[in-house]
Amino acid sequence: MARVELRHVTKRFGPVEAVRDVDLRVEDGEFMVLVGPSGCGKSTLLRMIAGLEEASEGEIWIGDRLVNELPPKDRDVAMVFQNYALYPHMNVYENMAFGLRMRKVPRQQIDRRVREVAESLGLAELLQRRPRELSGGQRQRVALGRAIVREPQVFLMDEPLSNLDAQLRVQTRTELIRLHQRLGTTTIYVTHDQVEAMTMGNRIAVLHHGRVQQVATPVELYDHPANMFVAGFIGSPQMNFVRGRIERDEEGVRFRSSGLDVRLPARLAELPGLRHGREMVLGVRPEHVLTEPERVAALAGSAFQAVVEVIEPLGAESYLHLAAGDDRLTARTRPDLRYRVGEPLRAAVEPERVHLFDPDSQEALAPPVARAA
Repeated sequence: MARVELRHVTKRFGPVEAVRDVDLRVEDGEFMVLVGPSGCGKSTLLRMIAGLEEASEGEIWIGDRLVNELPPKDRDVAMVFQNYALYPHMNVYENMAFGLRMRKVPRQQIDRRVREVAESLGLAELLQRRPRELSGGQRQRVALGRAIVREPQVFLMDEPLSNLDAQLRVQTRTELIRLHQRLGTTTIYVTHDQVEAMTMGNRIAVLHHGRVQQVATPVELYDHPANMFVAGFIGSPQMNFVRGRIERDEEGVRFRSSGLDVRLPARLAELPGLRHGREMVLGVRPEHVLTEPERVAALAGSAFQAVVEVIEPLGAESYLHLAAGDDRLTARTRPDLRYRVGEPLRAAVEPERVHLFDPDSQEALAPPVARAA
């Protein structure tokens, strides 16, 4: 096991900067997730760590070694690809053993490692089958097993679950978490799925346009996003954003938009620069847009009138898409509360849970209060 450190790493493809001045430190034994939309540079970053792409600038360290000039085979990393990359003419045992044989590992040691890993991944009964005789989930587990038997310092995983169906993704995700807990090997995992990122990572690095936007634990990212991109990308449904203005009067500070009128708490009212008339973006998560009558009544200072436009019943909860003036918000509600499309209702925003963002820089002005432990 080893830490991985990127120092001012940049990658250019001609005039295009795919990765821009990335500083990132992955601690020994950590499960770090790189997440972001397609084209944000996360796979390019992973390939540079593996040695499959050359960094245009910057340094890549694995453990105490600067590895920029080292070929992939000498970096002691194992990579799992999205497309499995199994040898079709070899059975499961041979696919898993191939890398060890290339390294001249003794035959008895190869056999022990392959059978131990196959048992842990539920592949013990499939060792004599060829890839064409396996399901997609089984093939992905073989690809994982081939990486694990090498016992590398670092695992690099490039969207390894994206080809699986929804149920199998959840199952394999759980297996990967258990595997990391047991092995404790430093792992860098690339995905575009923020649910995977939130459930798997010890920490998450959010990338956009080749730059790292924020590195934090899942809870910190959700509760304290650094900017509007992180706030909108992390969380499902995404955070509501409403553009409006700050108003100051003798009673305090309010945020007012076409449909909202929210009395801001003292901790936000005291922020420097929150002057009267300043344009601002208010962010609020769907669970902090309240529709239960008793809770709305208790927050009269941030209540507003809305109309139900769309209802999404999901069993354990429902999402209401609301229109308030020109503003559109999504509210997460209990499934036992019954609403109809077109029905007017009184809703409220929890003022202690709102975020404020500068509309020009899109940076967060201040996070909401921390959730209770």
